[in-house]
Amino acid sequence: MLKANNPNLQSWIAVSKDSDFPIQNLPFGVFQTAYKQPSVATIIGDTVVDLAALAAGGIFDTIEMDTTVFSEQYINRFMALGKSTTRAVRDLLSTVLQKGNTTIAGNSQLMAKSLYSIKEVEMLLPVKVGDYTDFYSSREHATNVGAMFRDPNNALLPNWLHLPVGYHGRASSIIVSGTPVRRPKGQQKPKENGVPIFGPCQRLDFELEMAFIVGKSTTLGDSITTDKAEDYIFGVTLFNDWSARDIQKWEYVPLGPFLGKSFASTIAPWVVTLDALEPFRTAGYDQDPAVLPYLKYEGDCNYDIQLQVGIQPEGSNEKIVCESNFKHLYWTMNQQLAHHTINGCNVNVGDMCASGTISGPTQDSYGSMLEISWNGTKSVEMLDGTQRQFIADGDTVIMRGWGEAAGVRIGFGSCEGKILPAN
Repeated sequence: MLKANNPNLQSWIAVSKDSDFPIQNLPFGVFQTAYKQPSVATIIGDTVVDLAALAAGGIFDTIEMDTTVFSEQYINRFMALGKSTTRAVRDLLSTVLQKGNTTIAGNSQLMAKSLYSIKEVEMLLPVKVGDYTDFYSSREHATNVGAMFRDPNNALLPNWLHLPVGYHGRASSIIVSGTPVRRPKGQQKPKENGVPIFGPCQRLDFELEMAFIVGKSTTLGDSITTDKAEDYIFGVTLFNDWSARDIQKWEYVPLGPFLGKSFASTIAPWVVTLDALEPFRTAGYDQDPAVLPYLKYEGDCNYDIQLQVGIQPEGSNEKIVCESNFKHLYWTMNQQLAHHTINGCNVNVGDMCASGTISGPTQDSYGSMLEISWNGTKSVEMLDGTQRQFIADGDTVIMRGWGEAAGVRIGFGSCEGKILPAN
């Protein structure tokens, strides 16, 4: 077990029992204030820890590294230092933030310069995303959608059980939690035999996903094997792949999603390292038919991470509409990255790969309103009495994720966005 994951560790920084961010987590993100330029940070409880300030105070002098990476607007340069260095940083933070350690706690000036309440900072997009790939890796979700729009007895397309289906998406519209989302406009075809119309999306949806961040580049022509994939995956974050279902339905033949997806995708502000997720490893699905050799893997490569989605209408309280789990992925992250690169496609530091909608086997675990409302044929009642088949203007969608083991909760913070009316 990694020493920073020791469940007995405690910090001198206060942490509530239901916090996503105990000392065993130590995720990475970027923040700024009205008086401070963007800086790389970690978080314990509700306290944001400025790593640039710690570096200026000499905290990282025992690690051979370029500490200017902490004075950046993104964590890309930090990730590019390599896992041996980023792991050493996490281990050192674990040491100096432990209860009883006075390296920081005994230095009032350094504490004043490096510790911020989460309420007084603005969290920024943590990663400069170069390329973004969206997969389609939940069998339950793919089966539901196939049953809804095709033959329920042949819901999965012939290739689905043989490879991780994916597509290249738009990176420029990936936004950080808290950024409002404007309802998209586009072409729709409400009647099968009618003509297309143009206007605001009428079937706006969320998609409950997780995304991994590439922390190590490859060369064009090279491939990453499943057993080496985790060397290239820096960490994971929550991901809401907003979807305009009516726009997408009309446009996706023959080349797939375009305007129905590219208007916005929201991520949580914190990237949780694979190291911190070690306690939550779990077995993957038995894959039948057997996959081709390059997609085979050994060990537990799925993660038992509880996932939750709530909808909060404007002026009302939040209604939980989905309880799912990251382990409901038929295709693992290792397989996704191996397949992504098997043709020689190069990946770069900061590239992001999303899982696709994560649906479980029961109705309360469906990861999209498309499934929850079964293509608009069912309604969900909000706490204020209003009904939803899809997302309404003024609604805030809130996603959460956390794992629990040995009395320790490791989470991602919230991933949320409010829908504004179309321009």
